[in-house]
Amino acid sequence: MTTALIGIGSNVGERVKNCQSAIALLKDKVTILKISSFYETEPWHNTKEDYFVNCVVEVVTLLDPRRLLDILKVIEQKMGRVDTGKWGPRVIDLDILFYGDEIIEESDLTIPHPFLDKRAFVLVPLSEIAPDILHPVIKKTATKMLSELKDTSSVKKLKDTFED
Repeated sequence: MTTALIGIGSNVGERVKNCQSAIALLKDKVTILKISSFYETEPWHNTKEDYFVNCVVEVVTLLDPRRLLDILKVIEQKMGRVDTGKWGPRVIDLDILFYGDEIIEESDLTIPHPFLDKRAFVLVPLSEIAPDILHPVIKKTATKMLSELKDTSSVKKLKDTFED
């Protein structure tokens, strides 16, 4: 069994419900250990989009990273995600942030997820549920990476969280 952390985001439609639905679908494929609070966040690159709802889940799985990615893509498709280009709006976005302490650099799979050390919308919920996870490349914990960000004001905790 390997512990993995998955980032979840949505900025189209009922954003909280979309994240909750993705978690429910994920539960059929992996064992969920922790779910962060849900946060409303500004779009990271394309600032003309609607705000996102983001969270992070910690899971354990027997799936290898490639198979886990395939399952995340199937869930995205099942939920109606369409290709809107890089950093485009999305009904759901599921990203493998960490997979154990593995480092993978392939054309369509990079673990740890690129730029996570610069993204408050990832680091805030990640630090909530896995503050001591160590980035195997830059050798910093989630808490340390978060403390080094200049501004986290774009990440606002929502009252709505996951409910079965």
